[in-house]
Amino acid sequence: MQIFNSLSRKKEEFVPRTPGKVSLYVCGITAYDYCHIGHARSAVVFDVLVRYLRYQGMQVTFVRNFTDVDDKIINRAHREGSSSESIARTYIDAFYEDMDRLGILRADIEPKATEHIEDMIALCENLIARGHAYATPGGDVYFRVRSYAKYGQLSGRNIEELMSGARIEPGEEKEDPLDFALWKGAKPGEPSWASPWGHGRPGWHIECSAMSERYLPLPFDIHGGGQDLAFPHHENERAQTEAATDQEFVRYWVHNGFVQINSEKMSKSLNNFVTIRDILANYLPEVLRFFLITKHYRSPLDYTVDALEETERALKRIYLTKAAAEAHVSRATWNSTALPAEVVAEAASLEAKWDEAMADDMNTAAALGHVFGLMKIVNRILDDKTFKKSDAGRDLISRALHLLDRWGRVLGLFQMDSAEFLARLKESRIKRRTIDTAMVETKLAERLEARVSKDFARSDAIRQELLALGVTIQDTPSGSQWDVE
Repeated sequence: MQIFNSLSRKKEEFVPRTPGKVSLYVCGITAYDYCHIGHARSAVVFDVLVRYLRYQGMQVTFVRNFTDVDDKIINRAHREGSSSESIARTYIDAFYEDMDRLGILRADIEPKATEHIEDMIALCENLIARGHAYATPGGDVYFRVRSYAKYGQLSGRNIEELMSGARIEPGEEKEDPLDFALWKGAKPGEPSWASPWGHGRPGWHIECSAMSERYLPLPFDIHGGGQDLAFPHHENERAQTEAATDQEFVRYWVHNGFVQINSEKMSKSLNNFVTIRDILANYLPEVLRFFLITKHYRSPLDYTVDALEETERALKRIYLTKAAAEAHVSRATWNSTALPAEVVAEAASLEAKWDEAMADDMNTAAALGHVFGLMKIVNRILDDKTFKKSDAGRDLISRALHLLDRWGRVLGLFQMDSAEFLARLKESRIKRRTIDTAMVETKLAERLEARVSKDFARSDAIRQELLALGVTIQDTPSGSQWDVE
């Protein structure tokens, strides 16, 4: 497998430190609000990575943390007259609800920052003893950025350029504007813990260094997160851990791209902040998950309603083909007609192409293209009366269903019963478009009467009237069926 390493800025062959075993740490949420679509993208990207590594036969130890003490959590608790513990617990529970709906696998280890205060204090003491950190009279502990020669390598930042925009805020006791807090002295009304420097709480960056080192032997294989974490969070993690241990922290740094909203950066100030719950109020979770892997994970992803609608239509086509294929393979076949050699060869090549796409820096966009290629072959067979009734056609369709299931287990897609998915999709669209189902049924009854009386003009007029509402009609031997497009 080739994987893009943010540190080297190039694709590298992925070779785990221990053959057959992968250690992976991904920065989790700061639990102060509901998860947004950016959180969803990162979660899906690394969920697919874990699934793919396991599909490759690797034994993966996956650690994803929760930040449950932070300025944002404290500020929300003060606004709501609550406690930091209560706020964090509320939004960690909400995280699980959202991620379970998206089919995100639980991490093997899910540490909380407040459960590892002693580890963080010990790391701070180590850094002070080595001269990489210092305590202030006010009870803060800062990391000396200039003491770590490789600072800026991960994010591509230059220390002098950083210096031009750095400053010491009023009340801070830094030696250098670039230095960052490892430990913060207690303030009134904030949660705090006893330390050698007085009561206080950890800085954000020290949390992940302490928790990752606690559960994964250094250097561990992969550290993941969104591009927004590369600086300063991951840069600072790398600096403080390597300064404290004199060894490499992480072997491969993996970052997923940003999510934009209608081509703009997502921001609460721009009022374009979209939560997972906002989306799942109107769309099935699998539609959102599918959308999030339609682009390569390192590319920016532009969220629009039109893009989500197109994704929904594409996913429906796959499930319709899956349903037709499943129905077909359950029937007897009639002849031994061979399939065209090019069809057999194309189907056989798709399996290798899918594996190649995933092995090429987890290119889910290309992998999904091969899924559509496979469905195209299935539809070609189903649309041809001769091939459809052949043993060879049935066998190829059976193989295609097997591949769709196998690939889907890696991507976290296509696992729902076809009839159930299509029924739930119809319900979702009815709700989203506020369609009056009783009115539709009444119109269908009127149309049936018109057809019986051979009033085809009236029948066609009713069809067009319903089509204007997004309702389509399919006449079958067992009666008229309707759907929502």
